[in-house]
Amino acid sequence: MAVPSVAAHSHQVRDLNDAFRRSFSSGRVVLTAGVVALPEATRTSLLAMVRDFDAFDAFDADNDPHREHDFGEVASGEVRAFWKIDAYDRTLTFASPDSTDPAVTVRVLTVMLAEEY
Repeated sequence: MAVPSVAAHSHQVRDLNDAFRRSFSSGRVVLTAGVVALPEATRTSLLAMVRDFDAFDAFDADNDPHREHDFGEVASGEVRAFWKIDAYDRTLTFASPDSTDPAVTVRVLTVMLAEEY
């Protein structure tokens, strides 16, 4: 079996990350204590911005050097938050052995306040 190029691998990971981030399905979403403590309207606004992050052409070489769409920053009013997608094995114990294979991968999206980073 041929090994995919780095670019092809990144493209597959990017597509899977984008699909998960836009839908919040087929993975886990984790909100830190700081995000949970926000007023519901602010929390809802931040999560909507995470889902629509690429609609604003927010990915570039500076914040997405591997072109995997796995990290971003959003703001609602004065509240700044970061989000990050990690690919774990099915037990959520270790990194996924193949982040392009949904059969062996669980994606986890963590949303945290900037000051919690």
